[in-house]
Amino acid sequence: MRIDPLMTDEVRDAMDRGLPVVALETTLVSHGFPGGDGVQVALASEARVREAGAVPATIGVVDGALRVGLTESDLKRFAGAGVAARKVGARDLAACLIQGALGATTVGGTLAACRLAGIRFMATGGTGGVHRGFATVPDVSADLPQIARTQALVVSSGVKSILDVAATAELLETLGVPVLGWRTRTLPMFYSAQGGPPVSAVVTAAAEAARLTAAHWLLNGTAGVLLTRPPDPSLEIEAILSEAVDRVRQLGIRGQAVTPAVLDLVHELSGGRSIEVNRQLIADNAGLAAEVAVAYAGQD
Repeated sequence: MRIDPLMTDEVRDAMDRGLPVVALETTLVSHGFPGGDGVQVALASEARVREAGAVPATIGVVDGALRVGLTESDLKRFAGAGVAARKVGARDLAACLIQGALGATTVGGTLAACRLAGIRFMATGGTGGVHRGFATVPDVSADLPQIARTQALVVSSGVKSILDVAATAELLETLGVPVLGWRTRTLPMFYSAQGGPPVSAVVTAAAEAARLTAAHWLLNGTAGVLLTRPPDPSLEIEAILSEAVDRVRQLGIRGQAVTPAVLDLVHELSGGRSIEVNRQLIADNAGLAAEVAVAYAGQD
């Protein structure tokens, strides 16, 4: 068992030299895409980070160690395991390490690793949030408190639209997390570019996002920042989302299993269109996170 993060030489060198590093999660590799597609999505995301001038640090638990920076072989292992890989949020890291399980980190789990490693930028597809039907079955993603307590900028295409997006935006406000819109005045809806509540501020350049983030950290200590980028292309599938959520609820699925179950149904009901949009937005978000990380590193 190894508690402290085990970084690759590339990531360690970048951190020691103050170079921009962008963290990436592994849940999307094992749970987010069918077959081995998650590997290609992860590699494409890493490539976009490098193209923008930053170092990618894909994070997961492998053989009793919290690994910061993974090889293609590691990524294939996660994809091959699929849902058998343990879905690891912040609460699950200790058990996964002690028990030597293969652990795919969620946004929350990845941010917990970022705190340990000192990484300040992360990219994902969509964050978790308040689930629909919260009044009946209270269910809030652990991603939100992790964003609130981690000095990191998270780039996403908003909150997963299978959730209660408006309620999630309200909770982020309560937690003190600024929700920035990348050239948009409304919170993206993951698959859809429009339809969400207003963001707290609009940014139009990576340097502006970097300056705002730096100022927020000076004023608010460890509170995180959420930078939301609209998906391009956009996909309008609210009817499909509602049907998928209802079906999963009727099956009695709860907890961490809800999101992957709903997304699987959405992929099926949309004829695969949701997969293509998801694949593209994840890579685009990684590229934007790297641009902001580079701008932040270059500030006086």
